[in-house]
Amino acid sequence: MENKNADLSSLKIDRSSDTDNKGNNSNITKTVVTAVIIILIGVLAYFGFNKLFAKGVEAKVATVTRISPSESSAVLTASGYVVAQRKASVASKATGRLVYLGVVEGDAVKKGQIIARLEDNDVKAALAQVKANLELNKSTLQDAKNNYERQEKLYKMGGTTQVELDAAEAAYKRNLAAIDVAKAQVQAEEVALENTLIRAPFDGTVLTKDADVGEIVSPLGASSTSRAAVVTMADMSSLQVEADVSESNIQRIKQEQDCEITLDAYPDVRYPGYVAKIVPTADRSKATVMVKIAFRKYDKKVLPEMSAKVLFLDTTAVKNNINEKPMLAVPYTAVVKKEGKSFIFKVLDNKVIEVEVKTGRESGSYIEILSGVEAGDKVIEKPTEDIKDGTEIKIL
Repeated sequence: MENKNADLSSLKIDRSSDTDNKGNNSNITKTVVTAVIIILIGVLAYFGFNKLFAKGVEAKVATVTRISPSESSAVLTASGYVVAQRKASVASKATGRLVYLGVVEGDAVKKGQIIARLEDNDVKAALAQVKANLELNKSTLQDAKNNYERQEKLYKMGGTTQVELDAAEAAYKRNLAAIDVAKAQVQAEEVALENTLIRAPFDGTVLTKDADVGEIVSPLGASSTSRAAVVTMADMSSLQVEADVSESNIQRIKQEQDCEITLDAYPDVRYPGYVAKIVPTADRSKATVMVKIAFRKYDKKVLPEMSAKVLFLDTTAVKNNINEKPMLAVPYTAVVKKEGKSFIFKVLDNKVIEVEVKTGRESGSYIEILSGVEAGDKVIEKPTEDIKDGTEIKIL
C-alpha cells in the first residue's frame, strides 16, 4: 500500500532543456541563412548597379589587321606545313666506323657525290686477296689448255687413251670455272668497297647531320652505339604545302585550283600556288583529307617544316590579286566621313581617340588604311553619334 502512495513525479523526463536547445539551433540556422541571403543580395546589387550605372558607352571594337586582297575571293582557308616531297635519310649498306664526312647542314650536293666514307682497310685487303687468286687461276689456265689440246691430238693419232683425254679436258674446265669464281669474288669485294662510300641519291640540300666521324654506322638501325643515317637531305625543288582540309569542305577543292600561300615566318610575302594532289583517303581520327599545294614559284626563304596558311581561291578570282601587296585594313563600317575627310575612333585604355586616316583599296567588307594606325590597334567597329573624341566606352 505504501508503494501506491509513492511520489512518481521525480521519475518524469524533463524535456524543457531539449526544447531550449532545438530552439537555439533553429535560431542560429535562421541567422546564418539570413546573413548569406543578405550577402548575395548585396553582391548582385553591386554588380547590377555597376552594370546599369557604370560610365561609358557600349561599343564593339575591331582589330587593325594586315590582309591580302585575295582573301575576299577565297572559298576556303587552311593551315599546313611545307614538306619536301623528295627526302631521304642517307645511310650506308655496310657496317663500319665513319672516317670521313664531307658535308654539313645547308650544303648542296649532286647525285652520286661522295658525302661520307666508312673505314675500308679490311675490305681493301680482302679485295687484294681475291684479285691475287684470280691471277693465280689465270696463270694455270694456259697450262691446262695446252695439255688438253695435246691430249686431243695424241688421241686422234692413237698415242693416248680416252681416260687421259677426259682427265685433261676436266682439268681445263675446272680451271675455267675457278676463274669465273675468282671473278665473282673480285666483283663482290668491289661492291663491298663501294658500300663503304656513302653517296648522295639525288641532287639536294643537306638538312641535318645525323652522325659524326668516329661513330659506328649500321644499316640495320640505330642503337645506343651506332647510327642508322649519316645525313638527312631533301630536294628543295620538290617543296609543297601539305594541309588538312575538313571532310565537310573538301567539295570546295578542285585539282589545279589556284591558291595563295603565306608563310608564318614571312607574313608580308605571298606565293602563288595550285592544288597538286588531293590524297584519296581520309584521316578517321581528325575527319580531314590531306591536300598538297604546289608552289608556282618560290625563293630560298621557303624551308621544309615551315608553317603556312593557304587560301583556296575562287576560279573567278582576279589573278592579278596575287601580285598586290597585303594591305593594312579595318572593317568598312569603322571609317567615318566628315567634311571630305576620313576618321576612325581608336580605343586606348577604354577611351576613344579620334584619328584622321587615309584610305585606299577596298576588299570585300574591309578598306585599306594608308596612314594613322598600325597593325594590332583597336578601333570602334560601328561608331554611333554618342561616340566622340575622349568618350569612355564599355567594350561589348
